[in-house]
Amino acid sequence: MALKRIDPAQVEQGMYIHAFQGNWFTHPFWRAHFLVEDEARCAALRASGLEALVIDTDKGKDLPKAAADSSSSPPPGALRRRNASPAMIASPFAASPGLRPPPRAASGQASGPVPIAREFGSARRAAGKATRIISKVFLEARLGKAPRVAEVAPVVEDIFASIQRNPYAFSGLMRCKAESEATYHHMLSVSALMVSLARQMRLPPGEMRLAGLAGLLLDVGLARVETDIAAIAAHTLTPEPTDDAELHGRHCLVGHDMLMAAGDVPEEVLQAVLRHHERLDGRGYPQGLDTRDLDIFSRMAAICDSYDLIVSGAATGRALDPAEAMAALMELDGPLDSAILARFKEALGVYPVGSFVRLRSDRVALVVDQSPSAPELPTVLAFYSIAVHKHVRATKIALAECYGEDAIEGIADLDALELPAAEDLREALLSGRERIDQMPYQKTSVVESAATMINTSGTPDRK
Repeated sequence: MALKRIDPAQVEQGMYIHAFQGNWFTHPFWRAHFLVEDEARCAALRASGLEALVIDTDKGKDLPKAAADSSSSPPPGALRRRNASPAMIASPFAASPGLRPPPRAASGQASGPVPIAREFGSARRAAGKATRIISKVFLEARLGKAPRVAEVAPVVEDIFASIQRNPYAFSGLMRCKAESEATYHHMLSVSALMVSLARQMRLPPGEMRLAGLAGLLLDVGLARVETDIAAIAAHTLTPEPTDDAELHGRHCLVGHDMLMAAGDVPEEVLQAVLRHHERLDGRGYPQGLDTRDLDIFSRMAAICDSYDLIVSGAATGRALDPAEAMAALMELDGPLDSAILARFKEALGVYPVGSFVRLRSDRVALVVDQSPSAPELPTVLAFYSIAVHKHVRATKIALAECYGEDAIEGIADLDALELPAAEDLREALLSGRERIDQMPYQKTSVVESAATMINTSGTPDRK
């Protein structure tokens, strides 16, 4: 493979495009790896606004010698092979066993993450806009129209931008009460989880967006199949194939065919849509593939899809605390890729944002942030005293920095404490806004106290 980076203005017919460098929305091509066969494609690439193109001179035309002298080779690490070798697929992190999360800037720096309370509002607006778009796509799919990438790409970009500002706000929002249909909510949640996982795996920005696009479209086939998320979810925790697995597997096949008909969907996305219910042990569906046949995007999709089906309650009949769902997911490390599963756990944390935990100090707290260096020691907001059965002044505690003064002892049982519904309480605490119109007086005081003490910067008001 002989790769060369060129300016878009230098593209000519007969060149083989290997990769794009620049904003993925600035060009009309959703898949690299193609031969430039006509002048129309040349013109589109020249006018794309891309920073550069990478051509493979072994598969197509090279630059004229004079122009080649002024071109440069792509920088190290800028290119990734789309089709990994069997060894790489079997162990995608074998070459980097010490891979760690990307460093986060200090909270006082402008480049640091936006506080979750502030980003929560932006994530809510993005989710509302996304739900409208996905609803339209589903309606059109039912009428026989194949969904186009251009219709849903803005949704992925909004999710990507939100996770770049704060890795946990959008996923935290998805754990709150859903105001959309279960399928739409699931699609948005899986898209956000895929972006977060790709970020943790340090995939390039373009591949992070592809991961988000795959997550968003995994279940588009449900629009034309007589089954639903709840029915499909029953197989998430079932190790053996069941009689109706073939029926449920149809949504993978139908979704894949619909997107193929659209003609502008990247191969990575098509594979994930078709294979996100396949398992490494060969017990998945619809094709019964195993570790030899499953690409990395499909492995990622299987994990993110399974987690959301578990945490939402679709797989078990009751919504689980995110920490409970994470523990249940970890038990699936046989059929799921253990290396990617480990990165997923690092991305969300042992106690993901939105988990309710019981502290050693006999308080109930909500997980509101993660520590990249210590996934088991998140930042929590303590708001309720179990000892005296009443709310207390909201206190934010970075467990990774409190030197053992407090610690998590387990997952909190909100039902036993007669607190508000978890999704309502979670939304009030994460957003910093009051949600008291539907809560009894005693329960309201907990939410109202915590909500009014969290200012827009995401820290308790000490006044």
